Amino acid sequence: MPLSKGKTREAISKNVKTEMKHGKSQKQSVAIALNQARKSGAKIPKKHSK
Repeated sequence: MPLSKGKTREAISKNVKTEMKHGKSQKQSVAIALNQARKSGAKIPKKHSK
């Protein structure tokens, strides 16, 4: 399924909705959408593990 390329909040939100519609969990959908935004050049820091 193609995700929209972009780093705006709207593009990320659209990608999350697309992934959830295709049966992914919310956490997994957010991770996929943020990864796509990072590939598009967004400066989103990765989650730090403790």
